[in-house]
Amino acid sequence: MAILFEEIKERDLSEVKNIYDWYIEHSTATFHTEPIQIDQLKEFIYINHSIYKSYLIYLNKGIVGYCFLTYYNKRQAYNRTAEITVYLKPEFCNQGIGKIALNHLETKAKENGLRNLIGIIAGDNEWSITLLEKSGFIKCAHYKNVGEKFNKILDVVAFQKEI
Repeated sequence: MAILFEEIKERDLSEVKNIYDWYIEHSTATFHTEPIQIDQLKEFIYINHSIYKSYLIYLNKGIVGYCFLTYYNKRQAYNRTAEITVYLKPEFCNQGIGKIALNHLETKAKENGLRNLIGIIAGDNEWSITLLEKSGFIKCAHYKNVGEKFNKILDVVAFQKEI
């Protein structure tokens, strides 16, 4: 499987938005409930940031998703920690691409001096929970009944990996 990663550029944000909007409309992978604007994407997906990198994921020269490192918290004391995110086009899930993307993010995080990775997901997102656990993340928090989407009350769970 020829998986490649390319840093996201401004011109790529509409493709990223299309993938993200699918998850907004069809899943609890995000707690956004309505499609967002590209300017809103820029609040958590950074372009040309020295530490918090964002990548398109390619398989056989076609875009299959994106992944990124972002601030866990913008206060300076947290600068050793990043939140990780991976979104794949639905037809490319469960093919091992997510694990490859997590490994890529972990490598880049280490190169950039980060020491902790945090994954924050909906408690009903079994796919992501399994992926994080298989990648060495440990559940470190469980917030009960904190979100609501599609008329369903949702937990939020956090996973951590020290690198």
